[in-house]
Amino acid sequence: MASCLLIAGEKSGEEHSMSFFPELRKLAPDVQFYGVGGDELQAEGMELLYHLKDFSSMGFSEVVGKIPFYFNALSHLEKEVLKRGTKVAILVDFQGFNMRIAKRLSKLGVKVLYYVAPQAWAWKAHRAQVLSETVHTLFTILPFEKKWFHERGVKQVRSIPHPLMLTYKDELKNIPVKPYGSWKNKLKILLLPGSRKFEIHNLLPVFIQTIKKLKETYPVEVHLVKVSHISDEIYQYYKSDIDVWYESPELPEAMRTCHFSLAASGTVTLSTGLFELPTVVCYQASLLNAFIYYNFIKYTGPISLTNIIHSEMLFPEFVQENVNAQQLTRVIRTWLESETAYNDLKNKLQNTKLLLSGEDFSVPQFMSQVIHERN
Repeated sequence: MASCLLIAGEKSGEEHSMSFFPELRKLAPDVQFYGVGGDELQAEGMELLYHLKDFSSMGFSEVVGKIPFYFNALSHLEKEVLKRGTKVAILVDFQGFNMRIAKRLSKLGVKVLYYVAPQAWAWKAHRAQVLSETVHTLFTILPFEKKWFHERGVKQVRSIPHPLMLTYKDELKNIPVKPYGSWKNKLKILLLPGSRKFEIHNLLPVFIQTIKKLKETYPVEVHLVKVSHISDEIYQYYKSDIDVWYESPELPEAMRTCHFSLAASGTVTLSTGLFELPTVVCYQASLLNAFIYYNFIKYTGPISLTNIIHSEMLFPEFVQENVNAQQLTRVIRTWLESETAYNDLKNKLQNTKLLLSGEDFSVPQFMSQVIHERN
């Protein structure tokens, strides 16, 4: 029986995989899929040699402690490939592990399909060279990545829809228009202070100060999306400052409802771009991360993915000591007081969905064809 190795070592990787795997199983019923994944992939017929929970690490000490496990897993999976005569492997995101096993698989003559390219353009650009030497096909999710990797020697690159396009498939069909001045009776501002305790501790007080300044002039209603893995205790101090609370799964509803957003840098700022929600992006790192960022990471461009894919600073960005209520209030007031500035931003944000749509082709069909090729 033909076989295919699939490695999705993180929950997000399993979610990416579920966008193609059920259909791939139907197209390749004669193939045994095995490797690293979670309950959803297993339910679709994948044989789990490792559960993705085995690979989860929360902190530096845990990562160090699991190094022997990671290397044992690399060797075990390599042996399974040899034993089963596997000719194709699908590696999903999970850069640290998958970049290493890609090298090993390539030496064995295995065709590597790398799904969701690492952001080598931001840091560790040398990974592009490794990918050019090891992968059969690289699947990218940002519009400029295909050209970037092509120019660095990766021969076959396919652009796929960004995962958020699939996550919000239904919600994005009818985005509320929110014309200029629609906040006349109630100005709804969404606070997205991050998914880490450090971010919330540092950003939420500044966001609340900004709100208080805006309330001097406007009838502000404050909305906040809580993060599911963060204890409610961290939000309790600001309980009286928040009018509307949302749980994590309700993020799309919050973005559809509100007029503006104050957000921590991260994937969520691409979500606000998709929902055409004007956003002020803030980044405050720990002292260690700030040191690494300023001294070792060569990338000097925008930090918000919405700005990156538009090649324009649509969302104002504030980093470290520049994150303060005066700056944030100034930006929001600019949008509130200038119809031209507001409408210009909203018009440009409408292109976000198009930029993240990818090529018009079937990923499962493409993968099935590669798996069934004789050489």
